[in-house]
Amino acid sequence: MKVHEYQARQLLQAYGAPVPKFEVIDSAEQVRGAYDRVGAGNVVLKGQVHAGGRGKAGYVILSDKVADLEKNARRMLSEPMVSKQTGPQGVKVRKLLLAPAVEIEKEYYVGMVLDRAKGVPVMMVSKEGGVEIEEVAARNPDAIIKEWLHPHLGLQAYQLRRLTNALGLDGDNAKAAAKIMSALAKIFNEKDCSLAEINPLVLTKSSGGKPGEILAIDAKFNFDDNALFRHADVFEMFDPTEENPNELRAQKHNLSYIALDGNIGCLVNGAGLAMSTMDIIKLHGGEPANFLDVGGSVTPEGAVEAFRIILSDAKVKGILVNIFGGIAKCDVIAEALIHAAKEVGFKVPVVVRLEGTNVDRARKLLAEAKIPQILPAADLTDAAKKICAAV
Repeated sequence: MKVHEYQARQLLQAYGAPVPKFEVIDSAEQVRGAYDRVGAGNVVLKGQVHAGGRGKAGYVILSDKVADLEKNARRMLSEPMVSKQTGPQGVKVRKLLLAPAVEIEKEYYVGMVLDRAKGVPVMMVSKEGGVEIEEVAARNPDAIIKEWLHPHLGLQAYQLRRLTNALGLDGDNAKAAAKIMSALAKIFNEKDCSLAEINPLVLTKSSGGKPGEILAIDAKFNFDDNALFRHADVFEMFDPTEENPNELRAQKHNLSYIALDGNIGCLVNGAGLAMSTMDIIKLHGGEPANFLDVGGSVTPEGAVEAFRIILSDAKVKGILVNIFGGIAKCDVIAEALIHAAKEVGFKVPVVVRLEGTNVDRARKLLAEAKIPQILPAADLTDAAKKICAAV
């Protein structure tokens, strides 16, 4: 589960990390009041979406003129944001963050993930902030300094000293950065994050004899979906408008669905088998339209809903059903196929490969149903060839 930038700022604030003042608005008419509350002057207006590339897309604006901010707010809220991460259709912006613009002296990166090789969280810092950490890792991996956290003791004082020294910070700046790092580590552990990063963490320019200060001006948090049941406060931040509607439908029926860009719908039981199915479709020249794992305990109703979800995607020109019956019985899927054909209607070819529990009964059911769009396959290779040829 992802959250918006303003929600990430709220989390950091709650854990004692210094962030600039900010206001969240959802209409151009709210700009004037928000502008006055953050202290006027030069401010930044940012679209709040779960996608990167906002600056290049024109959804991060700096201005000290209310009329200009109102004009841009109206545009951002009425036109979809299109970037490399959104695709050509773009995404709708529903909220905007307005905050004082910060005069930046230096930008840093601070982030946390789970190191799966070591089985513990790792905190990473870099002097090269303000750019994607993947770019830094590819271009200059030595620029990323890591400290692995003890699973029970967490981030220790000596590790904080190493990390702040690696950023070249000392004195009050080092203390402020250590406070932010501690807050980030605490959020990561207590809220079951899969990703927590501040990019950039900045040192502001000194002004009028006042020294620069360390601030977190942009942050990103992802949370483990499987742990949300114990974090009601985090789940309240969930924004369904940022999710694919079909993925939300699938969740309600305990189906694992991820939309892709191809034209061959996939209905498979088992995540590994689903991955293999997508691979073999690619091998034979096709493009999968989705990942869909119906799981081992799928019900007839759930299986029918799976077909509805696949067929609601206008890009789908054919479906490959690949069932290796174990707990999920082949005849349950066959009955769902027949039911879906009658209730939903198949206007595209459906290639079916069934193997395992109750497969003979399943094949008999499909043969007796005599549905012209359903094409049986002898094995997975045969199925992949047939569906790729059909589309």
